[in-house]
This record gives sequence, C-alpha cells and structure tokens, in this order.
Amino acid sequence: MTVETLIPLAYLIAAVTFILGLKGLSSPTTAVMGNRIAAAGMLIAVIATFFAAEVRGGIPIILAGIVVGGVAGFAGARTVKMTAMPQMVALFNGAGGGAAALVSILEFSRQRDLGALEFGPTLATLLALVIGAVSFSGSAIAFGKLQGIITPKAFRYAGQQVVTAALVLAVGVLSFVLLAAGFTGAIAVEPMLIIAAITLLALVFGVALVLPIGGADMPVVISLLNAYTGLAVAMAGFTLGNQLLIVAGTLVGASGTILTRLMSKAMNRSLGNVLFGAFGAAPAGGAATAAATDDGRSIRSISAEDAAILLGYAQNVIVVPGYGLAVAQAQHSVRELADVLESKGINVRYAIHPVAGRMPGHMNVLLAEANVPYDKLFDMEQINPEFPRADVALVIGANDVTNPAARSNPGSPIYGMPILDVDKAQNVIVIKRSMKPGFAGIDNDLYLDPKTAMLFGDAKEAVGKVVQELKRAA
Repeated sequence: MTVETLIPLAYLIAAVTFILGLKGLSSPTTAVMGNRIAAAGMLIAVIATFFAAEVRGGIPIILAGIVVGGVAGFAGARTVKMTAMPQMVALFNGAGGGAAALVSILEFSRQRDLGALEFGPTLATLLALVIGAVSFSGSAIAFGKLQGIITPKAFRYAGQQVVTAALVLAVGVLSFVLLAAGFTGAIAVEPMLIIAAITLLALVFGVALVLPIGGADMPVVISLLNAYTGLAVAMAGFTLGNQLLIVAGTLVGASGTILTRLMSKAMNRSLGNVLFGAFGAAPAGGAATAAATDDGRSIRSISAEDAAILLGYAQNVIVVPGYGLAVAQAQHSVRELADVLESKGINVRYAIHPVAGRMPGHMNVLLAEANVPYDKLFDMEQINPEFPRADVALVIGANDVTNPAARSNPGSPIYGMPILDVDKAQNVIVIKRSMKPGFAGIDNDLYLDPKTAMLFGDAKEAVGKVVQELKRAA
C-alpha cells in the first residue's frame, strides 16, 4: 500500500466532515463547531491532493496559489465588516464559479490535444463551463448591486426576454455542435473558438440574468448563485474524475437549491417571479406621498427619552432587527439595551424574518457577534403569535418585512409575502434614519399606524441614547 492509494480514503473522510459540518450549520449552537469540522476536512483534502501523481509537477504553482488565496481570505475575514458580508459571499460564489469555468477550459484543451472529444467528458466540461461562467458574471453583478456600484433597482429594457432566450439558444446550439463532434469525431470549426464563444455568451447571460433583479431579491439571488457554483464544481469533478469535488459540489448545489426554495417561499413568490419579475423596477413615491393619500394619517415621531419611558414600563419587548441595524453596526448597542431592560425584569426577544438583511442568516450572524443568547432568537413562525402580547415592538431598520400592506393591500408588490406581525403589538417604536423606502421601493403602512412612533436617527446612536435615558432613570 502506497501513500497515493490512501488518497481516496482521505477524500472519503473529508466528504464525511463536509456532511457533518453542513449538519452542524443547522443550529446556531453547533454552527461554529460545524464550520471547524468542515474546515478540517478541507485541510485533509488539500494535503492529500499533494500526494497525487498528476499534481506533483505543479506543486510550486499550487503552493503559490494557496499563499495568495490564504492571505486574501484571512485579510478579508479580518477586515470586511459584517454589513459587507453579503458582498463577500457574492465574491466567493463568483470565485468558485470562475475557477470551475477555468478548469473546464483547460481540461477541454487537454482533451482536444489528445484527440479525444468524447461525449461524456465533453458534456461534463460544457456544463461546468456554462454554469461556472454564469455564476461568475452573475455574482459580479450581485456584488455591484450590494456594494452600490450598480443601482439596486431592477433594470428593465425592451426585448429583455427575447435577449435572454437568444443567449440560451446560442449557448445550446454551440454546445450541441461540440457534443456532436464527440459522436462523429470531426468538426469543421476550431473547438477552442467555440469554447471561447460559449464562455463569452455564458458570461453575458449571467449579467442579463441578474441585472434585471431588484435589490429586495438579492438574498434569493445569492442563494441561487451559491447553488450554481456548487453544480459547476460538481461538473468539474466529473471532468477531472475527482470524487471529492463531485461530493462537495453536490452538497453545495443541493443545499443552495433548498435554501433558494425556502427563501422564495418566505416571500410567497415563485423562483420564476424572482428571476424574471423585475420586482422593484418602478418604486413608489416617498413617505410624504403615502401620508397624503392614507386618510389623513401622518407620521408620529418620538424622542429617545419618550422611547426609554415606553420601554421601561413594558413587560414584554420584541426587537425586530433589519438592514438598518447592520449598516449602523448597532448590534452591540442593542445587546446593551436588552441587558438594561432584562435587569428591570423585562422579557426581551428577537424576531428574525427569513429575508431580513441582504443574505440568509444575516441578522442571526450580527446578533451572534454581539453575544445575544441563541434562545432569544425566534423565527417568524415562532414569534408572530407573540406580537399581540408584546407591550412594545422595537423595529430597527426592518422595512419590507414589517409592512402590513403585504396582508391588506392586494395592489402592493409585496402582497401575500409573509411578514412579521409587528402591527399587532400594543406599541411600536421604529428606529430609522429617514423615511426612505426599503429595497422593495415601497412605503411602509406601519409608519402611519397610530400605535407607531418613529425615532429618527442612526440606529447605533439612537439606541445608545435610549440606553442612557434608561440608566439615568434607574
């Protein structure tokens, strides 16, 4: 038995750790350990790969790549703020898809040089190339929208569906030409030229797919692109004959697909509507327009002192975090507020909507960073029945996921989307920088509710002032 014969066993152990790590991520209490287990498995897989005969000649290049990637990953993990984590995830998705596409191009070139364009390997190579290229360019657009480089609004243009269909058709025709060559053994055009054309068309398709999608749907898009990357890696595994890539890519693809489905369900919309509905392309007017057209109702503001009094006399408080909390990095201030309230015997819980923030689990990660106890975090289905018994619902930046129009206004773009029943609380305090609409581009009817009081300002500063008032009154 040689060291090389042990490589499949190392890959098997790594595959098991990936499954265990994924299982660990199903609960906040085991997520950290699950992440470490999966990372250990990846380390085992990387070390084992060095002993493979086909990579020994390229070890210096591989080591250089590990150094560059390791430094970049470490620097990113240490310096990127939690508010920018969705953008970082989009970049990771794109990097994985781009890597799969590059591997496919190189492997196809090798097959061509060997004169063996067989149907099976060529099909796997094309799938890895197309899916990887779409994931790469689509993730780049998602990053641009999240970073503000590209407008987060949905982008519509005349003939949009025709262009998208034409791109898919062109990729399909060119791919058929290469696959046919696997049967006939002859092709009239240089295969690498066709590969280059397919790559370019797939990149353009990724842009055309994501660009029309509005910022409100970016959490679903990130999840979908994650699934794309996993599928591309799995196909690259078939191309290279690497079992570990097949297992890891399939796990990512399957989990990303399931998560995408759950996210779409949480918004009460089909995946097709998310991808092709151009949600948010025509945003509604501002808060002034809403106030003027809602039976004379108006916005009621509140001071930090009044908010502290309202919270101080409550028995049950539900905190609803949103992207405004993330932008202001207010999670530590919110934890301090909860500590002060709990010292007074007040019950504090957190309501987490599945699509709050800019990526799945965004709010959970932010609150975990502030050491908020896991048993204080409640999913939408768990916490909604508790809102009628809440004395105060404290909303911090969450806009679309608290909008009662989703239940009451059939003409609203978000009608039918499950929301947090904040409006059923006895009192509502909304901390918000301005009356600017959320990602969906529509006004929130909650702000016009007589029970709602608006505390305007930066979330971190506003919560800090409320904490000071509560401590002063103690």
